[in-house]
Amino acid sequence: MAVREHMGGGAARLAAWLCALSLVVCAPLARAADEQPAGPLRVVASFSILGDMVRQIGGGDVKVDTLVGPDGDAHEYEPTPADARALTAAQVLVVNGLNFETWMNRLVKTANFKGTTVVASEGVQPRDFDDDDVGGRVSADANHASGHATHVDPHAWQNLANGVLYARNIGAALAKADPSHADAYRLRTDAYVAKIQALDQRVKQAFAALPPERRRVVTSHDAFGYFGQAYGVTFISTMGISTDAEPSAADVARIIDQVKVEKVPAVFLENVSNPRLGQRIAHDTGAKLGGTLYSDALAKPGLPAATYLGMFEWNLSAFMAALKP
Repeated sequence: MAVREHMGGGAARLAAWLCALSLVVCAPLARAADEQPAGPLRVVASFSILGDMVRQIGGGDVKVDTLVGPDGDAHEYEPTPADARALTAAQVLVVNGLNFETWMNRLVKTANFKGTTVVASEGVQPRDFDDDDVGGRVSADANHASGHATHVDPHAWQNLANGVLYARNIGAALAKADPSHADAYRLRTDAYVAKIQALDQRVKQAFAALPPERRRVVTSHDAFGYFGQAYGVTFISTMGISTDAEPSAADVARIIDQVKVEKVPAVFLENVSNPRLGQRIAHDTGAKLGGTLYSDALAKPGLPAATYLGMFEWNLSAFMAALKP
């Protein structure tokens, strides 16, 4: 009996020793298998409006680098070495598409980007610059002078219904790239979409309350075509798609005549465009100078138009102040 007890005790000690050894050997392997990449999902957004959308949806689960920042002109942007480094380190790239970032393919190749590219405008019904619908009136000469080969309007975010598509596309991509936080991305996407849809209704109601003859304005470049189609506003652009296009003297004279004949109420400037031409048209026609709109870029942090929704709120207030009878 004593022998059996002694042997039983030895077996127990051996088993305990083997168990302890297995913990020492296997615990690091278990930790390695369970370990997730440290830190938030690294995302690069091509310009400030997309950068804000990613932040709203990604929250603390993402780190966002924005290439073209507030008040920046994405049409004429020249990428920097810092942009290439940011893209090299990124897991997700969010672009507008519709040939907006004409410089992006070059940057992606330079950075040897291997992550996921998200086209935020996927699913949008593109507007053609030659459309004759409300909001589609623009100088064809100025468009051709811009040097852009496409007639597709890339400014789809200017219709809040398209903003919903942008948000859904971004949210789905973040959830796929970072499945451990997928539920959080979906919840934030749904909450953000609800805000966009509520603002969309308010913008529609505000313009519907204006007399049709008051829903005509002059802007610097043709960034508001989607806005015009969605909310029943006619935009007369002085420079076409490009912010650096120089309209001919004949273009300028024709716009001045049109503003006078149609009694266009207001001329607006843009944060990404030279204000001189708009100021001249307002002076020569007697139209009201309606202030600055935000079209392709947000305002600097801390200002009212520093977010996508804030941009729409600011622009709506500016329109209403200038266009109400």
